[in-house]
Amino acid sequence: MDARESEFVDRMGLIMERFGGTRTMGRLYAWLMICDPPHQSLTALAAELGVSKTAISTVARQLEAGGMIERVPTSKREHRYQVVQGGWAHVLRVQLTFMRPAIEVLDFGLSVLGGERSEQRARLEETKEFFAFTERDADEALQRWEEYRKSLRDENRSSG
Repeated sequence: MDARESEFVDRMGLIMERFGGTRTMGRLYAWLMICDPPHQSLTALAAELGVSKTAISTVARQLEAGGMIERVPTSKREHRYQVVQGGWAHVLRVQLTFMRPAIEVLDFGLSVLGGERSEQRARLEETKEFFAFTERDADEALQRWEEYRKSLRDENRSSG
């Protein structure tokens, strides 16, 4: 990994921390986005990122469970991983599954308050409305994203 690639990997580590992941998670994902070949063994990943193989294995399993990377079949016993296309959209879809339970909890909170305490009720209603809005519009946004990606691929085929 050259100095600029290393800087990119480290910067993505910081970005992943902002998303609630770990720095190693971001660094691993970043390296898998730019490495050649695009699939790497745990041993190679650990060596390249300067992290223990155990730590890389743990983070790789987390990223795999989240739909961000996948294990590549090999003829050897080693585990090799690569980035999954559409990983970020998958992560968003998973996060959106938490909207419905949040709305249900907020409905319960509103029933606890009853018709009283209008200031508290307004806060709960605003939060519920936000989750309901996000749940409703997110599917449309993800569909637009898929259409946008398809149009870019079609455009690239036409010009190439």
